[in-house]
Amino acid sequence: MPPLVKICGLSTPETLDAAIQLGATHIGLVHYEPSSRHVDLKTAAELRQRAGSAVKVALLLVNASPQLTGAAYSAVRPDIIQFHGSETPEWIAAVKQHVSAEAWKAVGLRDAGTLERSRQYEGIVDRLLFDAPAQALPGGTGTRFDWSLLVNHRHRMDWGIAGGLTPSNVAEAMAATSAPLLDVSSGVESAPGVKDVDKIAAFLKAAGR
Repeated sequence: MPPLVKICGLSTPETLDAAIQLGATHIGLVHYEPSSRHVDLKTAAELRQRAGSAVKVALLLVNASPQLTGAAYSAVRPDIIQFHGSETPEWIAAVKQHVSAEAWKAVGLRDAGTLERSRQYEGIVDRLLFDAPAQALPGGTGTRFDWSLLVNHRHRMDWGIAGGLTPSNVAEAMAATSAPLLDVSSGVESAPGVKDVDKIAAFLKAAGR
């Protein structure tokens, strides 16, 4: 079975439709104003409704306040809330008491110690997403982490990889990590925040979708 593929940072109906038609299993909507991929809640809700049940829809938040988290969930009704900041296990557990969405947690994978620390999310999140260590902005930077850190790691929960994936290196990433889910954003863009349908097609084909 090919891995699941999430195209993250979509912001237009055209690219959303293309991602679905070309075989993506998940799409991501970013609600974080500093990001070039930010969509307001009205747009996010419209895109989420357009996607319907064809794919799973993730709403990405970064250290959002309780008020913003509640408002975003109520407006968009995503299948998944992707926590992409420094959210603690306790905070995510509290959110899950009030929503029916899955919870994913992005973890900047710096070294083997990061893998050990990520175990604190066991039993709380539905999936860990290993990404490049945070820089000026969390995620979407086009930077990859050291995939060899995952070799022989014993995963105790669902997981996936993000960070610097492109159509040209995704096969290498799959071979190196055997990741069950691949999350791509900047690697399928023609400019920051501008998704490229041809690159989306190339990525999904290379991933075996």
